[in-house]
Amino acid sequence: MTSGIPDGARGYEGFGGVISTRTSESTPWWPAPRRARAGAPNVIVVLVDDMGFSDVSPFGGEIDTPAVQALADEGYRFANFHATPLCSPSRAALLTGANPHRAGFGMVAHADPGYPGYRMLLPRELPTLAESFRENGYATFMVGKWHLTLESLMHDGADRSSWPVQRGFDRYFGSMDGFTTLYHPHRLVRDNSVVADDPQGEEYLTDRLTDEAIAMIDGLRANEASRPFFLYFAHHAVHGPVQSKPADIEKYRGAYDAGWDRVRAERLERQIAAGLVPDGTTLPDGAGDGDIPVWDDLDAQTRALFARHMEVYAAAVDAVDQSLGRLVAHLKEIGEYDDTIIVFTSDNGGTAEGGPTGTRSYFSQFVHAAGLPDDWVRDVERPLDEMGGPRVHGHYPAGWARASNTPFRRFKGSLYEGGIHTPLVVSWPAGLPRDADDDGIRTGFAYITDLAPTLLELAGATRAAEVAGVPAEDADGESFAAALRDGRAGETGRDDQYLALVDQRAYFGRGFKAVAPALGPVDDDLSDWRLYDLAADPTESTDVAAEHPEVVADLAERWRAAAWRNTVFPLGDDFSLFGVRPATDLAYAQPVTIRPGTPTLERWRSARLISLRSFTVEVALEGALGEGMLFSHGDQGGGYALSAEAGSLVFAYNAYGRMTRRVMEVAAAERIVVRFAALPEFGWEIVAEVDGVERMRLDRVPMLIGMAPFTGISVGVDGGGPVDWELHERRGRFPYSGELRWVQYVPGAKAPYNDEVMIAVDEVSARLMD
Repeated sequence: MTSGIPDGARGYEGFGGVISTRTSESTPWWPAPRRARAGAPNVIVVLVDDMGFSDVSPFGGEIDTPAVQALADEGYRFANFHATPLCSPSRAALLTGANPHRAGFGMVAHADPGYPGYRMLLPRELPTLAESFRENGYATFMVGKWHLTLESLMHDGADRSSWPVQRGFDRYFGSMDGFTTLYHPHRLVRDNSVVADDPQGEEYLTDRLTDEAIAMIDGLRANEASRPFFLYFAHHAVHGPVQSKPADIEKYRGAYDAGWDRVRAERLERQIAAGLVPDGTTLPDGAGDGDIPVWDDLDAQTRALFARHMEVYAAAVDAVDQSLGRLVAHLKEIGEYDDTIIVFTSDNGGTAEGGPTGTRSYFSQFVHAAGLPDDWVRDVERPLDEMGGPRVHGHYPAGWARASNTPFRRFKGSLYEGGIHTPLVVSWPAGLPRDADDDGIRTGFAYITDLAPTLLELAGATRAAEVAGVPAEDADGESFAAALRDGRAGETGRDDQYLALVDQRAYFGRGFKAVAPALGPVDDDLSDWRLYDLAADPTESTDVAAEHPEVVADLAERWRAAAWRNTVFPLGDDFSLFGVRPATDLAYAQPVTIRPGTPTLERWRSARLISLRSFTVEVALEGALGEGMLFSHGDQGGGYALSAEAGSLVFAYNAYGRMTRRVMEVAAAERIVVRFAALPEFGWEIVAEVDGVERMRLDRVPMLIGMAPFTGISVGVDGGGPVDWELHERRGRFPYSGELRWVQYVPGAKAPYNDEVMIAVDEVSARLMD
């Protein structure tokens, strides 16, 4: 206890020892370090992106997933677990235990409509799992997809308060964006800094994330032998563009030649046999699933292409399982597997964003706008052997998405079960051993908000009482730890849960599920609602609203009350929830000068300079013309680039995979100006001038819109994914050898259609395509 300290002295508040003017008369004191409780387990959450309910073997899938199967064999499978229908909302709910609108994510982080439930920033008053585990003495790690930062705050000059390290993670490695390519990722971040122009060659991202996760664990163990860790492993796979390793694709060669109808039926048989769905469950007839043809009605060439799409997807799921297997093997090697809680799940159902025929031109598939020309690029032919590799940005057809979501109807982006019913496996050998007579299947309702309180309870940890001095508000989830410990507990105790997305509404309650697929002209019109008895009809095949009008009325009113409690309103009856943006974004459409050595500009920041408008790119050179990349914007999914080689300038334009090149022979150059003029029907005219003389003209190319160009702007080097694959194979990153002073982007006039169209991107497009 302090003593002899005169009034006005500062800095001794809270000191537990004795202070005098001399050390011989003073007593030192050290605050107790923050430590986890003795025997606290490690906690790992593995979240897969866009993987359907039936893709892994414990839930009926034929894909080889022995690591997930082993966890299920030792642990517990949840047959009635639900997430939200989209990426960001599920991640916000998982990490905070709060309903997604309360957590600020009523939509994906690409929108910024200006309403409380759509702030796209995790509130300070809702602690993340990382913040709570850190308060309990844990080390906290994350690898993979974040997707919980507003896209306008992901660039290098942004406020980083919503980045992973600021929300409780000691270490982070991955892409903060909604998705990335698994070869040549467009933007990787380590902790708080961008991994600038990382030359990783053809390294596969799923494997690299696994390396990083294991390295974080080993780094901790080299310094702290017993401190428990929380690892959030959020895979970028199997979100599109779907890419895989060649050996894994070869493993599934011919495995899907029988088609999606056969695969779907066989998965259902295995689900019934395992007790995951009731005996007698039937597959819904496909109403509302889009134009999915009967497999046997397709011609042989189409079947071969569609089967190849699924071989690539199965290989990507297989790689996720390999990653989990490596992680488990490492835990066993260091003697920590038994004392580690492992959760394996997906953020939403499988997605139909590939459309009825799939695509090898992924980014063009996201564009849904009035006025597109009839010849808009939707699919670019590629040899089957290139599919899944770094040159092809592809996605499987919707028929495989329906198989992925077996036995449920609809897809990601929908509030029907196919969009929200996801697999969940929980394993903890030391803390949750299974009785011999327990099959490990849990059938009670559980929601993604329940994971946070469950994991904290199992670990013996408490939720953080405050974050950065802000008192914590209550979460919404309820722990299902009792159901894990005792199968006879059956139900988790939860009965009510609202769901909402744009203009869709749904409510679980009284053993039923009420669904309103769209808004009618009157808010309280009960004819908008469908009703399903999930115990008797888990696949939502039969609407029983007419038989139970009182249940419909009750659940519709419960939904309305829950919506007000969770900041759900306003609902989206127009495009403003993902079309309106704040005036502060306009500042990012001002001219920008980029000098050699500047890290690749972030995707969204780059897009503000060119999106739906005319623009000019000016290059300032000195001295003799060298060789190398002058500027590059985009990748194999779409982009443009200007390089110098062998006394010529080469302009390459990649229209979502369709290449155009123009060679300009020049003896010298000081100023190069490339003008992009916006044309009607989403096109550009491109003119290049060298020292004031026109040297190239492209009368019309398809405009790059939506998520293209995906990789941002690089100057003096080919950063990220290559626009021109042939040049990349010959020259790699091709740094410019001469004197490049700067490259300046000058945004010009908006296209006439800029303010009048809705460009649907990423998760939103899947919902609109249903």
